[in-house]
Amino acid sequence: MSPMQIKVPKGMKDVLPAESARWRAVEAAMRRAALLAGYREIRTPVLEYTELFARSAGESSDVVRKEMYTFLDKGERSVTLKPESTAGTVRALLESGLYAQALPLKMYYVNAPHFRYEAPQSGRLREHHQFGMECFGASQPSVDAELIQIVLELLAGFGLKNLTARINSIGCPKCRPTYQQKFRQYLEGKKDRLCNACIDRVQSNPMRVLDCKEESCQRELHDAPVMLDCLCDECREHFDQLKEYLSVAGLAYSIDPRIVRGLDYYTKTVFEVTTETRTGVLTVCGGGRYDGLVEELGGPAIPAVGFGMGIERVLLLLEQLEEGECLLTVEEESPEVFVACLHKGLAAHAFTLVDSFRKVGLRADMDHQLRSLKAQFKYADKLGARNMAILGDEEALRGAVKLRDMSTREEWEVSLSDAPEAIKKRIRP
Repeated sequence: MSPMQIKVPKGMKDVLPAESARWRAVEAAMRRAALLAGYREIRTPVLEYTELFARSAGESSDVVRKEMYTFLDKGERSVTLKPESTAGTVRALLESGLYAQALPLKMYYVNAPHFRYEAPQSGRLREHHQFGMECFGASQPSVDAELIQIVLELLAGFGLKNLTARINSIGCPKCRPTYQQKFRQYLEGKKDRLCNACIDRVQSNPMRVLDCKEESCQRELHDAPVMLDCLCDECREHFDQLKEYLSVAGLAYSIDPRIVRGLDYYTKTVFEVTTETRTGVLTVCGGGRYDGLVEELGGPAIPAVGFGMGIERVLLLLEQLEEGECLLTVEEESPEVFVACLHKGLAAHAFTLVDSFRKVGLRADMDHQLRSLKAQFKYADKLGARNMAILGDEEALRGAVKLRDMSTREEWEVSLSDAPEAIKKRIRP
């Protein structure tokens, strides 16, 4: 009987060596985009106290009620694997005193693991990774537009097409209560056709109904009142200016009054960036303003805006592109030179030669299993080695090495000391 095989937990996935190069290429492009706009990297712990998310995301949100990985640690403290990074970034901002620096303060995170206990779906796993950007201390809609522009240009740079920013304003604490009252009255007459979760939301947080994925609930929203009709003068002006910035930049956008996002801390601007695929419209990233969150978590009144983008979802979309459409440049990983030796007695010389190749910046490898010379060639070919450096007894006596181009089969001999530069010049003339 074979031993029981331990498998990866449901909704989680290994990133194998054959895939990791694409991950690094995507992450590198994300870093460049953030740095060009003046954003610097922040890395927050994967584990936070549960109270942080209860206070930031909202007790009534699906994230807090249904999706968090929460448990008691050995000190009987409630901790949670982070479902999103904005709350942790705000916590770090306050705990470290970063808010006392010159504002606005721009930060980004990339390849940050997030955990949500929900049914795994295409491009969204229980453990997924995000790229996000957060700006603190800027109240003007220019920074909202800046983030949307960065997202659209980044994704277009990967080769994705049919990209659109869907924008909305969900108001602020001054004007939202008026809308919530209107919407609650509207929903009261439709309670018998809402799902059980939305029936509870009618009283606790009616705007959460707009985010419900149940078709029965969505049908009842056809003629529902919209927040855009209830905006105060400040929120309306902010939204109008955002549209102006996007138009001036020539960015494609549409107004979607149903966007509310799934977390309670959002105010004013909310947005999603979508793309049309063969199977329909897919949301690639989402974000918005959270002007009250810093204060809610015990800090000063500092406006803020940001977004999160699922890296798995971006990679999935890139895989669906036709040949030639994907513009992502993936770094080559195969050895640029493989050192082979005739027998065990030359292995130390091969080891030294590999090191000399690596010291000039070449990807170099050798055999570590005492294979025959023929088997070493087969192994190097499987690795995709571009060149071979072959050490034999006669070459060793002359202080030389035979080089071979694996694609043309051309061979030539150089001194051991000249071999690294000879290969480097051939590969990178």
